[in-house]
Order: sequence, then C-alpha cells, then structure tokens
Amino acid sequence: MSLEMLGGHQYSNLIHYLGLSHHLLALNFIIVSFGKKSAWSSAQVKVTDTDFDGVEVRVFEGPPKPEEPLKRSVVYIHGGGWALASAKIRYYDELCTAMAEELNAVIVSIEYRLVPKVYFPEQIHDVVRATKYFLKPEVLQKYMVDPGRICISGDSAGGNLAAALGQQFTQDASLKNKLKLQALIYPVLQALDFNTPSYQQNVNTPILPRYVMVKYWVDYFKGNYDFVQAMIINNHTSLDVEEAAALRARLNWTSLLPASFTKNYKPVVQTTGNARIVQELPQLLDARSAPLIADQAVLQLLPKTYILTCEHDVLRDDGIMYAKRLESAGVEVTLDHFEDGFHGCMIFTSWPTNFSVGIRTRNSYIKWLDQNL
Repeated sequence: MSLEMLGGHQYSNLIHYLGLSHHLLALNFIIVSFGKKSAWSSAQVKVTDTDFDGVEVRVFEGPPKPEEPLKRSVVYIHGGGWALASAKIRYYDELCTAMAEELNAVIVSIEYRLVPKVYFPEQIHDVVRATKYFLKPEVLQKYMVDPGRICISGDSAGGNLAAALGQQFTQDASLKNKLKLQALIYPVLQALDFNTPSYQQNVNTPILPRYVMVKYWVDYFKGNYDFVQAMIINNHTSLDVEEAAALRARLNWTSLLPASFTKNYKPVVQTTGNARIVQELPQLLDARSAPLIADQAVLQLLPKTYILTCEHDVLRDDGIMYAKRLESAGVEVTLDHFEDGFHGCMIFTSWPTNFSVGIRTRNSYIKWLDQNL
C-alpha cells in the first residue's frame, strides 16, 4: 500500500486525526487496516490465533497425510523492515495457508513486535521465545508435529530474524540440532556495505530503494537519520573505523560473488569516514543484526539451507554472499536465484498483484521444502 495511493494530504490528515506521531506506526496502521484478515479456517487448513510464551502467533494446521501421523512444520517470520506488516495480513495469511495445505504441515507465523514499539534486539527475542515454546515436546505433541522435521524461515527482515535465530540456536546446547532446515527468502543480512554490486545496480529500484533500506536499519537501531547519507557511501565502515576492519573480509564481495554478479562494479571503501556512527550504533557490527558477519565456527553448525535471491533487489548480494560463506563452512546450500525477481515478489501471487515471478518463486520455495523437510 503506497502513500501515493492514499494521497500525501489525506495521509498527513489521517496521522493527525489518529494522533500517530511516528511515520512507521502510521504507515503500518494503513497497511494492516487495509489488509488484515481474521483467522478463517478452510476445509483443508485450520487457522488459529494464539500466543506462545506471550508472543502472538497465527497457527496454520494442514491436512494430515494418511500414512504419516506426525506432520512437518515451518516457523515463519514475515518481512517488513522490522517495522511493517503482520502475520495477519492477507499476503502472509495466504502464503502460510498454501504452505500448510501443500506440505501437509503446521505453519507457525510469528507476530513479533515492531519498531517503534520495540527496537533491536527485541524482535529477535520475540521470535526466539515463540520458537523455543513451540519446540517443547508437549507443544509439538499438541500440534502433532514431528520434532525431527522443523524448518525456520522468513522473508526480507523476517529472513534476517530467521538467520539470527538459526545462529543463536547453534550456540545453545538444549536447542542445537533442533532445526532440520533454514529457508531464507531475499534476506537482509548486513549493514556494513551499502555499495555491493546489487546495491549499486538497484539503487533506485521500486519497493526497496537503497535509502529506504538504510533508513530501516537506522530505525531498527533507534538511530539518528543524520547518519543515513554517510552510511549510504560507507562512511560508517571506512578504513579508519578499526572496529569494522576485522569484519570487512567476511563480506568481501570481490571474492564472495561470481563475476556474473560483480560485472564492472567497484568496491566503495572510504579511507576516512565517520567513526561516531559505529560508536553510537555498535549494533551495526553485531552478528545478531548482521548474520553474514558471524564467525565461521558458528556457520558450520547451521542446518541445510535454502536461500532465494532476486536480480532486481538491493539485497541480492547479501543472500549470495551468505550462501558462499555457508558453503565454505561445509553447510549444504541451495541458492535459488530469479533473474526476473524483485524484492518482495513472493507474496504477490493473487489478484490484483499476481505476478508470474511471484507464483514461480513461491512454487520453487514450497517444492524445496517438500523435497527436504
């Protein structure tokens, strides 16, 4: 739902009328009120809203397979820049319903809290808390879920949270090996380099232009918009910012990306930048916000992975670099790249936004889950 569709004037009047001071709150109010769907069950899929250890979730229970008493399961985390959308809007409700039906699975879609109600790392805490609760033997039993066939998944910022959760679970002896798979859909995985070839190529691409993605990061960290312009030219990770130096090699795209993606793009590395940015926003260099920069020792413990990337997306290279780093760490990875894909396309599968590539990405994702989960 674009603001242009609502007209800027009506939009500002609406904010004034509703008393919503924060622009993200207002935008999300519009998205959710136009698109929220009640928990309607169908003949095939039972849909219920409940909470897992205080975190709201929408659970989709697909039909059982006659020969399999226990079902597979996907814990799904929606996208929206850590600030927008909901597990309950039509796009995600339809995606999870289709997954539950086609996979004969239980899908748990997490309604984590958003910016500006909470900031990093609270979104991670919500998804971890809900997932830990779901993994309790008595809860899995209630939903008739096979404990050996559970996947964590998400798109965009939800892919970021899924990747962070996956890494966190490898560090916890009681949760290690609890996830069979992780499936990340055009995930956002780092905030150190906003000049990867895909950021340069898609700088003004609709849905997610570069400056919007940088603002989402700043909002996630409750930071200052004054930093946005400096971050766009990588001034926050310049050579004189010592804290970033050790991490830069972990997203060195000149070695991590194939030549077909690097083309003639040149790295943007500033000699001197603004060291204050990382001092005020140390979260930028935290692997919980940027899973791409995690230690190799963490990566090698991750489960079999699916990463979907799109050509027309600033985040394309985040996903490709993560696939490469995981492979180097010995993880089995499927990188599913769509030449005609754009950021967010997988949820656009029904009229009036039924894009062919939306249907193809969704089918490809569900097929991989069906073959591997």
